[in-house]
Amino acid sequence: MMIDINLLLDRGAVYKNYSCGDIIFKEGNQSHFYYQLIKGRVRWVNINEEGKEFLQVIINAGECFGEFPLFDDQPLAATSIADTDIEVLRLHRSTFHQILKDHQDIHLAFSKLLTQRLRFKFLILKEIANHNPENSISTLLNYFKENKTNICSKCNQLKLTRQQIADMTGLRVETVIRTMRNMHDRGELLIEKGKVYC
Repeated sequence: MMIDINLLLDRGAVYKNYSCGDIIFKEGNQSHFYYQLIKGRVRWVNINEEGKEFLQVIINAGECFGEFPLFDDQPLAATSIADTDIEVLRLHRSTFHQILKDHQDIHLAFSKLLTQRLRFKFLILKEIANHNPENSISTLLNYFKENKTNICSKCNQLKLTRQQIADMTGLRVETVIRTMRNMHDRGELLIEKGKVYC
């Protein structure tokens, strides 16, 4: 979901730059802004007491993130971290709400986006409860292919690391590596020079 940049700028949005590794916002804090990623990649994570990340989603250029509190006035549900150097447009929440009131098509697009993200969470939770690493990884890769996300549309290369797959599914990275190798051996995916192709 991307709101037209000119509309955002006309309504007072400002560009903000963050370096790789910078925290844009933290889980539990209040949110006062709509964020739209212009360049780079952001990971949206929950971090436990030991510092382990559970990867909720990777945000790519052209997508928004951190929008939940703009709809329910609750604290942020996850921490967002710049995965690369990034540029975002940031718009105050009250102006974002006015855009939704003024543009029904944008409001409907956000309803669709929130529904898609909720469906993805249902999918992940079902697979975590399944306790079958191969099925979990296969389901996740099929979801990415069907939704044309996190897989290169030209060469079918997976854009996520094995660690990110582990962080997303709750599996150990060693389990992900072993399972993907087994899938490669059966011809279900291709691993070539360390890169995974679906």
